[in-house]
Parts: sequence; C-alpha cells; structure tokens
Amino acid sequence: MPAAGDAARSEGPWDMTTIRLHNTATRTKEAFAPLDPSNVRMYVCGPTVYDRAHLGNARPVVVFDVLFRLLRHVYGAGHVTYVRNITDVDDKINARAAEMKAAGDARPLEAVIRALTDETIAWFHADMDALGALRPTAEPRATDWIADMIGMIADLVAKGHAYARDGHVLFRVRSYAAYGRLSGRSVDDMIAGARVEVAPFKEDPMDFVLWKPSPPDLPGWDSPWGRGRPGWHIECSAMAHALLGESFDIHAGGIDLQFPHHENEIAQSACAHPQGQFARVWLHNEMLQVEGRKMSKSLGNFFTVRDLLDRGVPGEVIRMVMLMTHYRSPMDWTEKKRQEAEATLRRWRSQTRGVAEGGISPAVLAALADDLNTPAAVAELHRLSGAGEAADLRASAGLLGLLDDRLGDWAADAGDPQLFRDLARKLAELREAARSTGDFSLPDRLKAGLIAAGAEVRVTRQGVEVLPLPGVDLARLEALR
Repeated sequence: MPAAGDAARSEGPWDMTTIRLHNTATRTKEAFAPLDPSNVRMYVCGPTVYDRAHLGNARPVVVFDVLFRLLRHVYGAGHVTYVRNITDVDDKINARAAEMKAAGDARPLEAVIRALTDETIAWFHADMDALGALRPTAEPRATDWIADMIGMIADLVAKGHAYARDGHVLFRVRSYAAYGRLSGRSVDDMIAGARVEVAPFKEDPMDFVLWKPSPPDLPGWDSPWGRGRPGWHIECSAMAHALLGESFDIHAGGIDLQFPHHENEIAQSACAHPQGQFARVWLHNEMLQVEGRKMSKSLGNFFTVRDLLDRGVPGEVIRMVMLMTHYRSPMDWTEKKRQEAEATLRRWRSQTRGVAEGGISPAVLAALADDLNTPAAVAELHRLSGAGEAADLRASAGLLGLLDDRLGDWAADAGDPQLFRDLARKLAELREAARSTGDFSLPDRLKAGLIAAGAEVRVTRQGVEVLPLPGVDLARLEALR
C-alpha cells in the first residue's frame, strides 16, 4: 500500500522538508538529520503474539505508520527501512499454548506454539491492515534470530558486561555508567522506587536476564550456558543490529517501554558495540484510555481492534480517532469521538468520491514535519473540505493514511453523491429566493427535513453542502429532492 507522494519521490532526490522530532533521549525537539538520507532507518517494538491486538497496541502502529509515510514522502519510498519485530518466544505464549494443550490439543507443545503464533501474526496483520497501516520493510521473528542473540550475549560476557550464574546470563547494569539516562533516573533511585526481581543468582538487584534456562517441557535452544531461551530485551538489540547496523536513526514505541525495555536495549547495545550509537532519536507515544479511564478487563472497557471492527466500526474511523490526538499526549477513546470521526470521514469520502488526487497541502506537510502534529494536519483537512478543495483534500489525507481506496469505500452506503449535490443546490436556490421576499419558511422547512432524514447541512460563505451522516435515510432524502 504505497503512501501519498511515493511515486514522485521513489528515486529521489529527497524533499527539502525539515522534519523536527521530540527526542526522548535529549528531551528536546530536534531537526532530524538521518545518518544516510539514502537509507533512513527506523525500528519500532512490535507485538508479542499470543492474542488479539487491543486498542492500546494499535496506537503505536498508527502513530509510527504516519512517521513512516512522512519519511517516505520526504526521502523517497526506496530510501526508508522500517523494522518492526515480532516476539514469538515469551512466557505468555508458552502459557497460552499450555492452556490449549490442557483443553485437548494433542500436538506437541512446540507445534501448538508455532500454530498459535502463526495465527496471531495473521490476526495482527489483518487488523493493522484494516487500520490502513503500511507493512514494515522487515518483520523479524525472534525465533529466527536466536543465533544472533547468543552471539551478542557471549560478546557481553567476554567484555565483562554480563555474567553466567545457575544457567542464567545476566547483564551487569553497573558496568554501563550511562544506565538510566533515557528515563532520567539513577540506578539507586530505580532500586528504591521500582519493583525489581530479587534472585540469588543476581550480583545486583538491577541486573537483568539475557538468557534463562528452559525446562524440557518448554521451548529452548542450545547455548554455551545450557539449554534455554533469550530474555525479552536482548531480542530487539540483536535484531536491530542485524538489520539496521550499529547506528541507526530512530527507535520508537509506547511510553510504557521506555523503562525497563528501552533502557536495557541501550545498555546492551552500547556495551556490545561501543563504537556505534545504537538509536540516535527515541520517540515514545503516550498511553490510551477509554472514556477517561484506564482500559482494563476489570472495568469492562477493554476491547481489541477486532472487537471494534466486528461491531461495524470501520478501521479508518479507528485510525482517525487516534490521529485527532497528538502522539505525545494521552489519548482518550470515546464514543463521541468515534461518532465525530465517522461523520467527518463520511463527508470527506462523499466529497472526494471519483475525484483525482491533487497536491498535498503545505500546511499538512508542515504539521506532520513538526513532531507529527496530526491534530493540526486534521484541522487543515477540515479547512480543505470546507473550502471545497476536494482534490487536495484527497491527496493530503493520503499522507495520513486516510481516504485510501484500498481501505474500501465503506461510506458508499451514503448513496449517490449526486443526490446530495441536487439537495444542496435546491436549498441554495430557495435561500436565494427567500432573500428577496424575506420569507425563509421554505428553505427552513427543507433544511429541517434534511436534518431529520440524517443529513448534515452546512451553510458557509462558499455555499451550501448537504452531506450524509451515519444512518442517513436515503428514501426520505429522495422524497425531498
């Protein structure tokens, strides 16, 4: 699914737009200058595949999909490498597979795990496709990179940054003086304020696992420290190094990953490859709430992307709601926002149906280049809509992954656009006639009838628009024609 602007820039030269991003590592908004403009490299932490993606999981996918589209627009589609990993070795995956076997699945555990992870990856792809997210350049599965992880762990042990104890290998946190710089806390503060796992095989409470033993009934791989499996943090470090190198441009993910996951990634990678920079820019999206409350099963407000899709909420509407809030602000999913987003998209799809793409609005591009300011970009889309600039609206929305034909014209049930144009013209003519007589009863009656039938009526200096809302009664509108 190519992004808007790709065709014109697929071979370069790249756009001169200056992108500014808020770097968590420096706590400032910085002008983005890639290491190599011909190969801009980005890594985003991906899913752990044991269940459906919930709404909170979808937010970083949508946010950093917009960044991917922006980078492709500015530097060219062939000049951006986007890696998003898949964690397919994890205690939660093992537990879910054990539940499946207990429920009667007779296959060996490893076969159950593979089937479970394959199915969950397919679900994830289908759900994220429905949100209009482009597929990354690469989606490495952790289990395909175990050898790289073992090699990196062995190197850390050899350099004195890690140690083996009781079948475990642990990273020696105090061997890395800059530990805590990303999250802005000292090691001692973290020990005092955080819940850390105390274990007899640890030299220090903050040391974290790089490798742990696997019992015979769980997946495992042979290593210099015995049969076992990798810790979560080493997976991303090893795969990022293998696919993007010792230094790359952007590392992104949810704010919940800032500590300990991203902090640990930095420590491992900096110690294994001291001559590299690992990631130069760190981006973190804020968390998601539902109707002002933390999403949780206990509150009954927990739902997956598939839950919403199955209820008839179009994926494009889910995407739009997310883009209405800046990625560094907490996002609140509400029914009111969903209704507003759906009504807006129905209107825009009606306006742009059958219209060829125009040019991308400089204001939309400037908003996205300013630390992915999607609310400002959406505001400009509203302006284009109100000004009747349908061709530019379609092109500009495409840079945000909206109004894409490949999402399907889910708003086509709004009926023939000509019906709404005819009604708008009729109302405009009645209003014009009423100005000379002073009697506005006829246009007011028509306007009331249109609203009662489920249409939105917009009267501006540019003219009259009649647009469909969800549940519009086309038969009643036809009678008013």
